[in-house]
Amino acid sequence: MSRTGVRKTYKLYIGGAFPRSESGRTYLVNDATGALLANASKASRKDARDAVQAARKAFGGWSGRAAYNRGQVVYRVAEVLESRRAQFEAEIVAAMGATPAEADAEVDAAIDRLVWYAGWSDKIAQVLGGANPVAGPYFNLSSPEPTGVVAVVAPESPLLGLVSVVAPLIAVGNTCVVIASQPAPLLAITFAEVLATSDVPGGVVNILTGDAAEIAPWLASHLDVNGLDLTGVTHTDLARDLEIAAAGNLKRVRRPGVENLAMSPALDRMTRFLEIKTVWHPLGV
Repeated sequence: MSRTGVRKTYKLYIGGAFPRSESGRTYLVNDATGALLANASKASRKDARDAVQAARKAFGGWSGRAAYNRGQVVYRVAEVLESRRAQFEAEIVAAMGATPAEADAEVDAAIDRLVWYAGWSDKIAQVLGGANPVAGPYFNLSSPEPTGVVAVVAPESPLLGLVSVVAPLIAVGNTCVVIASQPAPLLAITFAEVLATSDVPGGVVNILTGDAAEIAPWLASHLDVNGLDLTGVTHTDLARDLEIAAAGNLKRVRRPGVENLAMSPALDRMTRFLEIKTVWHPLGV
């Protein structure tokens, strides 16, 4: 008698847990040939609010950690991803129609990118901060601090794109709510399993699956969201509307643009969501 395999249930990732959407909605996810892969949860406005609340709750503890420790945690994510590379390669082949060699290259690139940002976590302060020369009997010191909770629309590259937008944010102490690629969301939830089984505290990264055009406006206008990364927004009208909504509490916004995520990473993905704090202190006190 043949054995029936256990089908995987794909849920959301909020606050370190895997809840179903409160709306109970799902949508079909097909592979590159159009065949059914799975049902993915379709997040609602309430799910987005829950994710923001979880990210805000986690922000104080995560941003308060030593930068070196955050780097260790991001590096641990790379370790766990490396140990599960065969699963990710198989899912990339199924979801994107990639060849095994292409899937292997994408997993390699995602792991390397995590290691790259992990290494920068305790060095970015030396690049952006320092002692400033002033004409007076004062010390004048500047240092970077994380912006806060950042909402992200992830690009359609299901693994490398997701890692490219999440790793720089958490490496410098931000927490985030990510809307995964709508046509290929399953890898994002598998990556959430990597986060959950590494040392990333619950709430630091929250992943929603569903329609970005439905979820993103609520995140853009949410007053407890401090930044907005629109990398994955492909429609000009939606990007404009989200920027307008973000102006309600002067969020920092990273606009969408032509970007090859396969290229070497750059520091601007960290610096975009950092604030510079400057302290004046009198000499001799």
